[in-house]
This record gives sequence, C-alpha cells and structure tokens, in this order.
Amino acid sequence: MSTPKIAGKVPIPVEVEAGKRYAWCTCGESQNQPFCDGSHREAGIFSPKIEVFEESKKIFFCTCKQTKNPGRCDGSHKTLLD
Repeated sequence: MSTPKIAGKVPIPVEVEAGKRYAWCTCGESQNQPFCDGSHREAGIFSPKIEVFEESKKIFFCTCKQTKNPGRCDGSHKTLLD
C-alpha cells in the first residue's frame, strides 16, 4: 500500500492536553482513528505523526489522510468522491 486508506470523510475534534503525546495515524488502517494503533506496521511504509502540544486546545484531526497539513483537517475531504 503506497497511499493511505481513507478512514473517514469528516474530521474528528479532540481537546488535546498540553504536554501530552499524540500519534496521528497516517496509514488510515487504525481502528482508533484519528490516532495510531500500530496497524501501519503491516503496511510497511507509514509511520505515525507524533506531536506534543504546548497548550491545551481543540484540534480537528484529519481522517481522510489527504490533508496537506498532516494531522490537521484542511478541508481536503470535501473534494473526495462518494
């Protein structure tokens, strides 16, 4: 698999906590969307995007995996065909 699986077509809002580590799924195979559950290991070419936030805030995590801003929804899901 060279392109990520589309895991969803809407972002998932998450209240992230300052100082906490988050691993965003890049392969689309995780059963724990939008976060990594290790499913990428079978795909072989993906790694999660690890991020620690400096402040607590709401983040809209991408589930379509087509975003140009990895991890964050940029509206790319609106261009996907049904």
